[in-house]
Amino acid sequence: MVRSYAAGQVIIGDQVLTAPCVVAPRQLITHWVVGRPAELELAQLEPLLALKPNVIVLGTGAQLERPPLALRRQLEARSVAVEAMDLGAACRLYNVLAGEGRQVVAGLFPV
Repeated sequence: MVRSYAAGQVIIGDQVLTAPCVVAPRQLITHWVVGRPAELELAQLEPLLALKPNVIVLGTGAQLERPPLALRRQLEARSVAVEAMDLGAACRLYNVLAGEGRQVVAGLFPV
């Protein structure tokens, strides 16, 4: 679960993370090499997709930055919903969905 978030960082468990990361109910990937959320490509989401989510939550920093439409369509074709929102909203949504036992993965950009 995401314990807290602030501009430039998220705290997951006892780890303070300041770079993009992936969090799932049973896994944390602290080294996720990506650019800006608006420039994401399907290949960059493979670490998230490997976790077999039904929902991907993207926390795009202080402001909402939507992923490309083509990427959203590729994910829909795989029956994976993607929700992009600011970092705080994404952390809260991830915690709720994970707490409900949903197959959710969050890609967080604490910048």
